[in-house]
Amino acid sequence: MDALSGAEPRRARGRLGAASPGARAAGAPWARFSAWLECVCVVTFDLELGQALELVYPSDFRLTDKEVGPGSPGSSRGPNSSRPSPGFLCFRKAASATCPFPTRTQCGGQRSPWHAEDRRYNSGAPVSLQREPAHYFGYVYFRQVKDSSVKRGYFQKSLVLVSRLPFVRLFQALLSLIAPEYFDKLAPCLEAVCNEIDQWPAPVPGQTLNLPVMGVVLQNLLPAPVVLTSVHELDLFRCFQPVLTHVQTLWELMLLGEPLVVLAPSPAMSSEMVLALISCLQPLKFCCDYRPYFTIHDSEFKEFTTRTQAPPNVVLGVTNPFFIKTLQHWPHILRVGEPKMSGDLPKQVKLKKPSRLKTLDTKPGLYTAYSAHLHRDKALLKRLLKGLQKKRPWDTQTALLRRHLLELTQSFIIPLEHYMASLMPLQKSITPWKTPPQIRPFRQDDFLRSLEHAGPQLTCILKGDWLGLYRRFFKSPHFDGWYRQRYKEMAHKLEALHLEAICEAQNIEAWMKDKSEVEVVDLVLKLREKLVQAQGHQLPVKEATLQRAQLYIETVIGSLPKDLQAVLCPP
Repeated sequence: MDALSGAEPRRARGRLGAASPGARAAGAPWARFSAWLECVCVVTFDLELGQALELVYPSDFRLTDKEVGPGSPGSSRGPNSSRPSPGFLCFRKAASATCPFPTRTQCGGQRSPWHAEDRRYNSGAPVSLQREPAHYFGYVYFRQVKDSSVKRGYFQKSLVLVSRLPFVRLFQALLSLIAPEYFDKLAPCLEAVCNEIDQWPAPVPGQTLNLPVMGVVLQNLLPAPVVLTSVHELDLFRCFQPVLTHVQTLWELMLLGEPLVVLAPSPAMSSEMVLALISCLQPLKFCCDYRPYFTIHDSEFKEFTTRTQAPPNVVLGVTNPFFIKTLQHWPHILRVGEPKMSGDLPKQVKLKKPSRLKTLDTKPGLYTAYSAHLHRDKALLKRLLKGLQKKRPWDTQTALLRRHLLELTQSFIIPLEHYMASLMPLQKSITPWKTPPQIRPFRQDDFLRSLEHAGPQLTCILKGDWLGLYRRFFKSPHFDGWYRQRYKEMAHKLEALHLEAICEAQNIEAWMKDKSEVEVVDLVLKLREKLVQAQGHQLPVKEATLQRAQLYIETVIGSLPKDLQAVLCPP
């Protein structure tokens, strides 16, 4: 991760900005490009006309102004607001119901919104880094230049990378290379970069890839489930500087999927704070919606601001103070200001009651009536403060904070994992010629009773109301998401064990002797269904088992009358 961790990227041979020579890889047009990005687009902002899509590349990619999201921070900032130039931000948008994802026409047909290789990538990637078919990310580099001919007095344009991969640091590094060159050379540079990306190998979890672009080779490590450092991780300590004293309260709010508004002074701070909050739950998948940068122009604005129903389970990052009034009914609002140092520790926001929230001139603070279930880890705060006093590298500070949050999440999840594993039928109860036994239901009361001897106190020193936290967790979208995923994995494991039991049985001919043709045909259909699942990487079975199952199918079909064989094996 040379280019992404601060080290100098290695220079590749070739002219700066030139596309790699040679023909693109065989297969569908832009297939390799699509493994990383959906498209690259340029967005301009006009005070009277608003946001406008100026350019999309590849040019046959269908994308509208609404679909590209808040590509310009000017779309929600007043004329007297601060104007950082240049800067980065990130947004996340839901796919349209009428168009699941912006699509590209290829070879006379429509590009599928769900790549054929996505299942393979997702099967090896941590849940927090898997591609999302229902959402996409926009990584934005925006530039503001003084221009007296423009009504606002400055000209604003943004370069946006649209992707379904949550690789924040990788795409920020990519933007920092290509955006300055684009604003200097414009469209020809963008075309050359896209052609270079179309030469990149597909992302493979656990492998270090060399990604050449504009004479620079980005080295990045895509994480396997056990790897911690990766291209998506932010500088957590820098993001959480003003809220270190409340980091556990924020962790609980994220765990419970509570609605939260983050009001920051800039799009960059808004994006980073929301993404940092989302990362608190790793390795648990964040199952709620989140928008790192949300504006009044987003299509969900009315849905999120209505007072006729409870706020949705969303984390919103905003910069417009107008949201303080519009979202005043939300239960949790985090207002962060510009970073200011108070001694050795950055000035901390205070915990305040929602009733103290003012519509104008709101001071930084965490406005919530929520009381944390767990006691604050004072030892962690002391270690971080000591690190600041000793000028410990920020990477080390981030590693301490990230490990604390990781261990906290794992301590919470491990008892759930152990209890869930106890619901799996014993392997000895799985027999070849009977329907496999069912996974036993998850009973919350039984689980809570198990915490007395197998609870988080075994791995975590923090005291508090763990039972109360679990009870609230059961009502959250994260429990539902975690349970559905674990149940699906266990069901697939059960199917795989049943398939192995069938393939290891030595007396299939004897079993068929007293069976009707209907029962034999039913066995063939079930074996074929299991084979399709296994070949689609949904069942964890060995290749030898698959071959044996195929042989069994052929043996069984061969024992049937010719007319049934013709039906089961048409020419």
